[in-house]
Amino acid sequence: MDIKEFNQSIIDEFRANEGVVGGPFEGAKLLLLTTVGAKTGAERINPLATIEDDGRLFIIASFAGADNNPPWYHNLVANPQVTVEVGTEKYSATAAVVDEPERTRLYEKMEASMAAFTEYKNKTDRVIPVIALTRN
Repeated sequence: MDIKEFNQSIIDEFRANEGVVGGPFEGAKLLLLTTVGAKTGAERINPLATIEDDGRLFIIASFAGADNNPPWYHNLVANPQVTVEVGTEKYSATAAVVDEPERTRLYEKMEASMAAFTEYKNKTDRVIPVIALTRN
């Protein structure tokens, strides 16, 4: 199964089960992020782990520790108006990259929630971006 098929299976499970998925993401808090392609203008949906802090949702552009940012990150930097799905709720939001020192604090909070984010951080030399999703 390629990554597009894998992501689509998570999206389908998420929507069928009011935001709850099993498998490798069982127990994790996920959201669906819809971005507009920076080059294509096409909508792209990605299932992503999220944390909540002070009433706001945050996502991490880890790309599983790859040395470059994920494609969805480039899309939201070019077009910060996104759509967020959490549970059964869907709303418009504005995405913004978080600056230090808040970035590190939030990344560490994600690490405490999902240990894989420590592995991702250790696999790359880049500073992994944290993105705030502010409801419009």
